[in-house]
Amino acid sequence: MAYLNYHHLRYFWAIANEGGLTRAARRLNVSPSSLSIQLKTLEDHLGQALFERHGRGLRLTEAGRIALGYANAVFKSGDELLSTLQGLGSSMRQTLRVGAVTTLSRNFQIELLRPLIKRRDVELVVRSGAFTDLLARLGDHSLDLVLANQPAMLDQDADWQNALVAEQSVSLVGAPGLRKTPLRFPQDLKKIPVALPGRGSGVRTAFDKLLDAAGVRPIIVAEVDDMAMLRLIAREGACVVLAPPVVVIEELKSGALVEHSRLPQIKEAFYAITRRRQFPNPLLQEIKMEK
Repeated sequence: MAYLNYHHLRYFWAIANEGGLTRAARRLNVSPSSLSIQLKTLEDHLGQALFERHGRGLRLTEAGRIALGYANAVFKSGDELLSTLQGLGSSMRQTLRVGAVTTLSRNFQIELLRPLIKRRDVELVVRSGAFTDLLARLGDHSLDLVLANQPAMLDQDADWQNALVAEQSVSLVGAPGLRKTPLRFPQDLKKIPVALPGRGSGVRTAFDKLLDAAGVRPIIVAEVDDMAMLRLIAREGACVVLAPPVVVIEELKSGALVEHSRLPQIKEAFYAITRRRQFPNPLLQEIKMEK
């Protein structure tokens, strides 16, 4: 039976954290050439390249990202052993790194990730950002999953996997006392102020097309990319807000907000985007994603 040489793993861990052989060698007080040999020995033992050349530096491969995650857990457990003198005490924790576009409903995110939130053996790392930035981080293996309201574009060089997780009609929501009579869409938007998602989103584009076709120019009081902000605007009670009901689900349940008009012509899609990998994160299997 083959055994892992933890000295080699420590050398790899130092190279990954220092960002290169020279700095790691200085930290470990060994020569860069010696460190390179030790790294090659570990790679041969694992049967996988852990780094690839990137300009003058090194960048972790997919296998390297996985190895670093395990190395972090191993050395963290070792530190706990030394500090507590009580053994490891708990099982090794797994990590899932998730990126979510800033425009995505927080309620949708929490619903999708709920199976993992209460697990003590799992650490969730959730980062918000722009769609293109998150895809870049997914591409370089620093994220395992991206949650978005649009799919990643596919081409001959792409290896994205787009899973449509949910699709929901949007509504015009607002305070119960905002209207004494049912809202007539779209004609009543000539006199009722409305807050909308920012231009460029699929929902906003579909909404604008509907109103253009009807010859209606709405009174737009706010254009907001962040769904959490749209939710707060809706709660102010001064206008109706265009949003998927999941964004304001608690307010709808409590009666603080009502649906003044559901628009089945406009749908918000929710996607879970992953990258095809030789070593997919096993925690992705805990999330309900349909291809």
